[in-house]
Amino acid sequence: MRYVVLFGRFWWDFLIGDDWRIAAGVTATLAGGAMLVARTSLTDAAISVIIGLAILALVAASIVVPARRERR
Repeated sequence: MRYVVLFGRFWWDFLIGDDWRIAAGVTATLAGGAMLVARTSLTDAAISVIIGLAILALVAASIVVPARRERR
């Protein structure tokens, strides 16, 4: 049982890490991408670029917003 708990803790730390908001945002972005694939006629390359840019913007915002709050 100990190994199962350690395995679960590893994956929690690996996926969630220090900030759960980044993991939740990436999950929501990927879900939005899946909806784009299912409901639009955009090419796979276009959707990949859109989702990649959205993830980059999300991670940047997740870093900048808390830093600004702490600076005040």
